[in-house]
Amino acid sequence: MYKAKVNVTLRPSILDPKGKAAHHALQNLGLNAVERVRIGKFIELDVNADSEDNAKEIAEAACSKLLANEVMEDFTIEIE
Repeated sequence: MYKAKVNVTLRPSILDPKGKAAHHALQNLGLNAVERVRIGKFIELDVNADSEDNAKEIAEAACSKLLANEVMEDFTIEIE
């Protein structure tokens, strides 16, 4: 059994209204050192696979087919 840790983030060219709102709120709290906020998703998958490579392939398929919108989002996968 492998654990796939997936980070999904908006592509840099896509506006992030949640990130902008969080940045504004942090500024209002006096945290002016924070210059930019981007908000994404973190997903953990338990993958039953024969090898780490196979687990990564399965996680990539899950991201491409459902978990990430590849038009607007990028994703990274870490297998444990």
